[in-house]
Amino acid sequence: MRQRTIAKPVEVVGIGLHKGVPVTLRLEPMEADSGIHFYRSDLGVTIPATPEYVVDTRMATVLGKGEAVISTIEHLLSAITAFGIDNLRIVVDNDEIPIMDGSSYPFVMLLLEAGIRELPAPKKFYKITKEVEVREGNKFVKVRPSPQIGYQFTIKFDHPMIGKQEYYLPFSTANYVKEIARARTFGFLKEVEYLRSIGLALGGSLENAIVLDETDILNDSLRFPDEFVRHKILDAIGDMGLLGHNFIGEYSAFAGGHKLNHLLTKKLVAENALQEITLGEELTQFSITPAISCF
Repeated sequence: MRQRTIAKPVEVVGIGLHKGVPVTLRLEPMEADSGIHFYRSDLGVTIPATPEYVVDTRMATVLGKGEAVISTIEHLLSAITAFGIDNLRIVVDNDEIPIMDGSSYPFVMLLLEAGIRELPAPKKFYKITKEVEVREGNKFVKVRPSPQIGYQFTIKFDHPMIGKQEYYLPFSTANYVKEIARARTFGFLKEVEYLRSIGLALGGSLENAIVLDETDILNDSLRFPDEFVRHKILDAIGDMGLLGHNFIGEYSAFAGGHKLNHLLTKKLVAENALQEITLGEELTQFSITPAISCF
């Protein structure tokens, strides 16, 4: 299996979730063994997409280098990771990735518009060599060795529209596009009101998030009955993408989030639980053709 990049540059303009200002996002191909890099074109600063550059995980996953930060990277990185793209330059002219519709589906469409190009170098994977877990109270995230790639997530909210939801994704690019990519981020009205009072979530709306009041959702409808837990898997795939290579193993979580995902990536590295491997044959889970047929 070969490393991947995109076939041509593509560009889109969207609104940043927190500042509510337009952001131009441009994706550019890179050569083999370059990795994924973010570039603040307004500051001339490059930030590698790796765990050591994560500077905040409270409201989103935020990368930083010096004075330069880039927020809300997880939805874009989720799509990039799901398509097995290894080398890419992500150019933005502000400090946020556009929120688009609150899911990763617009980024999937952008990647398909760009096309996927294989490079003359073997694709590297991380094989999970032992179970590693991070806990905070009753919340946890963990990965364990497995010949399969899978993501299992459980959430529990004291809200009639959510309650307890569980979902397992046997990973493939096609399954991701069909079952995960369209799941939107969500938040509670009282939290949105507070965030706006301190100058955040200024770009948030019913067009780019599921918003809940005390008893119901304010949007017209859900895209999936369990859209909330599916979005948590979307986020997890993006956060785990900061490892640098797709991993082979099983991820599971209860009430996890960006903070625990970040701590998990750091612990995996610290405990030498990642074995870099290459495969002599295609890993069919990353086939693009069935993914395209999901549209």
